[in-house]
Amino acid sequence: MRIRPAIIGVAWILLTTLGAGTARATDPAPVPGAKDRCGVCGMFVAKYPQWVASIRFADGTVVFFDGPKDMFRYLLDLGTFRPGATSGQAAAVFVTDYYSTRPIDGRTAFYVAGSDVMGPMGAELVPTADRSHAETLLKDHGGERVVGFGEVTVELVKP
Repeated sequence: MRIRPAIIGVAWILLTTLGAGTARATDPAPVPGAKDRCGVCGMFVAKYPQWVASIRFADGTVVFFDGPKDMFRYLLDLGTFRPGATSGQAAAVFVTDYYSTRPIDGRTAFYVAGSDVMGPMGAELVPTADRSHAETLLKDHGGERVVGFGEVTVELVKP
């Protein structure tokens, strides 16, 4: 029996479009429901839409946070919060842009540390979509420095 190329093509499109049950970084940012809690502190995150952060893992699991600091605490101590998981299993990371209040890619965002802008839990890493916005926020809100995703350390996110 010969399988037609068209059938193979349709099967391939379905598998790649549906992701065979896995999450992709290009998927839209997840939206927390009323009962979703921060993966670190347990606060209800939907109450603070201007601060929501999330991680979507390759298996489709989503973990929400009440702000970027808790998200980084989680990622930097993954063994405690999600035993057996690796950072490579994080298919997508989202944070909420300070100026637009829209979800942006947390891996390409810029974060202002040490500003007078407070999140739900106090001092926060304030995310922006581009460096020029981060520099403006740094100047306007007395920030200490601008960091990229890979520059965030445990010391920077200490409670």
